[in-house]
Amino acid sequence: MSSNHYSIGLSEHDRLEKELGGGIPKGSIVLIEGDYGAGKSVLSQRFTYGFNTEDVVTTLVSTELGVKGFLDQMNSLTYDIVKPLINEEVLFIPAEIDASGTLTGSDEEEDRKQLLKRMMEAETMWEADVILIDTFDAILRNDPKFEALVRQNEERQAALEIISFFRDLTTKGKTIVLTVDPSTVGEEAIGPFRSIADVYLELEMVEVGNDVRRNVFVKRFAGMGEQVGDRIGFSVRSGIGIVIESRSVA
Repeated sequence: MSSNHYSIGLSEHDRLEKELGGGIPKGSIVLIEGDYGAGKSVLSQRFTYGFNTEDVVTTLVSTELGVKGFLDQMNSLTYDIVKPLINEEVLFIPAEIDASGTLTGSDEEEDRKQLLKRMMEAETMWEADVILIDTFDAILRNDPKFEALVRQNEERQAALEIISFFRDLTTKGKTIVLTVDPSTVGEEAIGPFRSIADVYLELEMVEVGNDVRRNVFVKRFAGMGEQVGDRIGFSVRSGIGIVIESRSVA
């Protein structure tokens, strides 16, 4: 493992690590933006599995999948995650949020929606080398304190406080990966995360006939010595996982 980055592995399976210059920088904040269906979750799952193959301890928080859904999804991508979960090499935390903003399975009034506070106080999830939160916007949108600050037009200050928490972690060499659907949060809320992200990836999905084409646009990629393409085309195939289709360098 290189001293300046975490390898995402699977070099014989797909070309994603090569296209990203060898991995993800250590001690970085990674922002992955994309609308619904653009590939945020599958990229998070690919990273999680790939990190594990390179002995990088990983936490994945999902606001969309329960344990069964996660296992089914990983199995469909041929990412065998069962043993790593059993061996505690990967920590999967389901944080499904219902329409009222309540964590699924929580019936305590005081547990309703205190998502950011509970997340920051969950010490175990931050013990990993890499922590992925998919999707981070769901946690922001359903947190009462953040909602109140949005109503007061102070969401930027709230975002900066969260960023300060993340930066304390990155100084210890930990990498934080956040996925966000930009259509669900305002510019004032997401802008600070875009500004400070060491790696900023924007995902796009285009339907061409019956074909779905996805692109990763690399907006920023700091901390790596190798060149990273500005656009990486990929598809998601059942029984295979991510397949790199094309690359272009400006």
